[in-house]
Amino acid sequence: MQDLLAMRDLSSAQLSHILDLAQTIKQRPSAWQNHLQGKSIALVFEKPSLRTRASFAAGINRLGGHSIYLDAENLMGKREPASDVGANLALWHDAIVARVYSQATLHELAAASDKPVINALSDECHPCQALADLLTLTEQLGDLKQVTLTYVGDGCNVCHALMAGAALAGMNLQIVTPVGYEPNAALLADAQKVGATTGAEITLHHDFNQLQQSDAIYTDTWFSMGQERDSNQVMHDFAPYQVNQDLMKQLGAKYFMHCLPAYRGREVTAEVIDGPQSLILHQAENRLHAQNAVLVELFAGAQA
Repeated sequence: MQDLLAMRDLSSAQLSHILDLAQTIKQRPSAWQNHLQGKSIALVFEKPSLRTRASFAAGINRLGGHSIYLDAENLMGKREPASDVGANLALWHDAIVARVYSQATLHELAAASDKPVINALSDECHPCQALADLLTLTEQLGDLKQVTLTYVGDGCNVCHALMAGAALAGMNLQIVTPVGYEPNAALLADAQKVGATTGAEITLHHDFNQLQQSDAIYTDTWFSMGQERDSNQVMHDFAPYQVNQDLMKQLGAKYFMHCLPAYRGREVTAEVIDGPQSLILHQAENRLHAQNAVLVELFAGAQA
């Protein structure tokens, strides 16, 4: 593995290995404290961030490496092309972590850099989030092949990552969106094709009454950064898709998940997100461990 640009770039074996490695690093952090000794990693962010920035910086430090943060909103594209940014950063740094508006920017960075590039969020995919989510579900429920997850809301980058991850893991995923807010059709078809080989059922719905019982329910904000949508229309379209205690009971869900930031009273009620069934802080913590596993794996591949 040379880069991590999208969740669907992984194989089932690679996903399983990363999740196992993340658990190992989490359980025995001292054994990995010098793994990135002498390594420098550039954090190139076009978008604001709390969890992604803080977890990567802390994780890199725990592995013995150094990170530098670059606010790239007015640097990349406007000031100079992503290809020049990638080529230059590769001269001084051992990897690039990029949080960008467009998936195309990631491919431009990776093509120009001979060092690993990690997608820390794009308009198409959020692989680091999905890896943390799958790690969290593994810790709580065990074998992912026995798990059913229901994603409610916008068919966005997080949904795309979960689709690909569920397919690779053999985990059932029910996606429920308002009409007109479905995930990318080609990415859904690709996930369903992979799922057919792993035993995962990836299904798309618009009606809660079509759903099977679920181990967990996952939602995301209705307004993603960088999207231009009529706020009144979105609020109208998504209002019936709020995750609340009634929905949790209807699907028999034991756990609630959210990638954050969350807007209580909008996509989820405070009762659910702040209740004992909520895994949001487990997910946030596991961002660090999942990302550290990716870093270890990418550097192992670069040295091979």
